[in-house]
Amino acid sequence: MAEKTATLLKYLDLPQNGRVVAEYFWIDSEYNVRSKGKTLSKKVTSLDDLPEWNFDGSSTGQAPGHNSDVYLRPVAYYPDPFRRGDNIIVLAECWNSDGTPNKFNHRHAAEKLMTAHAKEKTWFGIEQEYTLFDQFDDVYAWPKGGFPAPQGPYYCGVGTGKVSARDVIEAHYKACLYAGINISGINAEVMPSQWEYQVGPCEGISMGDELWASRYLLHRVAEEFNVKISFHPKPLKGDWNGAGCHTNVSTEAMRQPGGMKYIDAAIEKLSLRHKEHIALYGADNEQRLTGKHETASMSTFLSGVANRGASIRIPRSVAKEGYGYFEDRRPASNIDPYLVTGIMVETICGSISDVDMTKEYAKESEE
Repeated sequence: MAEKTATLLKYLDLPQNGRVVAEYFWIDSEYNVRSKGKTLSKKVTSLDDLPEWNFDGSSTGQAPGHNSDVYLRPVAYYPDPFRRGDNIIVLAECWNSDGTPNKFNHRHAAEKLMTAHAKEKTWFGIEQEYTLFDQFDDVYAWPKGGFPAPQGPYYCGVGTGKVSARDVIEAHYKACLYAGINISGINAEVMPSQWEYQVGPCEGISMGDELWASRYLLHRVAEEFNVKISFHPKPLKGDWNGAGCHTNVSTEAMRQPGGMKYIDAAIEKLSLRHKEHIALYGADNEQRLTGKHETASMSTFLSGVANRGASIRIPRSVAKEGYGYFEDRRPASNIDPYLVTGIMVETICGSISDVDMTKEYAKESEE
């Protein structure tokens, strides 16, 4: 591995003769990231410098073979921690040739909601949990043909036998910081070889943008270590914790003294749309939301102060101070953050005439 890295670094240091590489990445039909690189003639200083591009949607499940071109429209870009210099990574939305957003492009609808309710200044913070697997699809560093000791010493653990793959996690942390992602922390999780990082606070649509960029960086870093990243909400059956994307939410009114009444009002609205939210909160989430392993049951809605078995948790400090934020603990680790943040704004801030996030998601199963 060290020899491979040294060879790669030797070529990465070569001059680029004034040209820049933009690595476009996007979200496919299975909520994976795809990417390809494009050479540009000069340094990028704004989105206007980035051309629209395209890819073969029939190879990603996003278009039929007889009309396979899907267009990539840049919406955000970040410094590239791998190529460095003036090179960048570019998040792009997917659009059809007829000028409509691709059915797997949920960012477009979410951004409409964020724009309509921009005065609320809604902040999000997402806690991304994930599990490491080796190249043979075994949980990373677990005993071959066996299991590690029961859960207990691994959460925020330190030391051999308690944590594994810290090199992967630290490399990802630094890559996010270099790229300007608002990554606010990391920790080992309850199940061995499971980790978490937090992104936020981010306002509006930038939450989804930065989470997707951080996921792209995580997969790229993991390539260097021959490690696979799983966002499945229940990666291992049995008495092991699942993986979630706890979503922290606040509007400007909630963050001001006396904001608890706005938090309570938001929770009441959320209780009335529990099923609609669950439908957008990740595939196979029923395997995780069982009422065990620090989760609420999928079939019930429950809120409480400092209750990690609730659907919505109010932090103890928020209850004490009377303002702040709340945590939605229902989203699975494999969510599309645009769906989650979109329906959250739709529910607590109000709907708009041309967007319905549940219908937005349902269109994926059409055709």
